[in-house]
Amino acid sequence: MKKNSFDDLNGKVCVLTGGGGVIGAVLANGLAQVGVKLAILDIKKEFADKVANKVIEDLGIEAIGVEANVLDKASLENAKKIILEKFGKVDILINGAGGNSPKATTKDEFITDENINSLENTFFGLELEGFQKVFDLNFLGTLLPTMVFAKEMVERKEGVILNVSSMNSFRSLTKIPAYSAAKASINNFTEWLAVHFAKMNVRVNAIAPGFFLTNQNRFLLIDEETKGLTARGKKIIDNTPMNKFGEPEDLVGGSLFLLSDVSSFITGVVLPIDGGFNIYSGV
Repeated sequence: MKKNSFDDLNGKVCVLTGGGGVIGAVLANGLAQVGVKLAILDIKKEFADKVANKVIEDLGIEAIGVEANVLDKASLENAKKIILEKFGKVDILINGAGGNSPKATTKDEFITDENINSLENTFFGLELEGFQKVFDLNFLGTLLPTMVFAKEMVERKEGVILNVSSMNSFRSLTKIPAYSAAKASINNFTEWLAVHFAKMNVRVNAIAPGFFLTNQNRFLLIDEETKGLTARGKKIIDNTPMNKFGEPEDLVGGSLFLLSDVSSFITGVVLPIDGGFNIYSGV
């Protein structure tokens, strides 16, 4: 009979991209608490090292920081070589790298009669370079690490991949078309890859966080001068039934569930972790 715990994760090796950020650090801590060995990948090695060293110091779990650019396959292949030399295998891949940018964000939510003469603040003012940078970071930054690290899983016929989607993959959000398009693509990619890998005993799922304050979205949600909520931030809180932003720690339980054998018959799902935002009609 299957044991209902996360004990099966003890001793597994996880590659965590974007691991040097706030959410990455929290996921790393949660994984280490159940005994997962960690390869923390970040484009800035000092950020990856900081998270890895904290895991080692606080929990005594093996961890390494590895420099890697999720948009550079050669960089990822080099990271894989380092990881295999250290741990000998990869059991889990968490595609956590991503983010938004002001350069891919419209200033106005809508085109109206009032702003028809200043379309540079709308969709028409977006620069292709900024749009592509955000789309690539989120979608290609999920696809390329999967190409590199999942190959070893498929060959061993064992492994789990967890992608990081977003609430805007389900619900159209104003101002952020590049980020929304990329996260919607991740949902489809998660489902497609889950089918593609199913016969090789490699599961693929995703989590879809609701609204969490991060370095990438703080400019949209918190007023720089007053430090209070922006109009957009207030709308989010008003439309989240639990009436708060999520904390990074809120992502740990759902992630462990999808990575563990307790969900061994679950593949191709995108799990909302959103305080009820997705199910609330506003009335």
